[in-house]
Amino acid sequence: MAIALLSMGLIISCSKDETKVKEDITAADMSEIKAAVESGDWKITNYTDDDIDETNNYVGYSFSFNSDGTLGATDGNTSVSGAWSMTTSDPDELDFNIFFTTPDIFEVLADDWEIKKYSGSKIELIDISDEDSSIDSLTFEKI
Repeated sequence: MAIALLSMGLIISCSKDETKVKEDITAADMSEIKAAVESGDWKITNYTDDDIDETNNYVGYSFSFNSDGTLGATDGNTSVSGAWSMTTSDPDELDFNIFFTTPDIFEVLADDWEIKKYSGSKIELIDISDEDSSIDSLTFEKI
């Protein structure tokens, strides 16, 4: 009976999403994160700016992070172009940089975000304001 229960537990645990979530992000993770982000299209599932949920502004948009540093967003009718990169200022800091100049709802995404967590299907970013220590959060999930 114990073996049967153990086997059931292994089957159940293996059927879950096996994407590893990494939380202690360092510069050593850059190539792994770039490979994940560049493979496929992404959507914004959370965007909070100064404690205001702005996620609905991006419903229906698909984002593509290209290996040449270009960033595209489209909802099928409107296309927006930008840029993205990852930079490091020391071995323990890795920034996820997003740059859009227009329209306003995309321009607010332009920042050097800190990667809080990532997996092959989700990346969680935060930005802590130097002015008032407010925290903005941005989450992309693979479509």
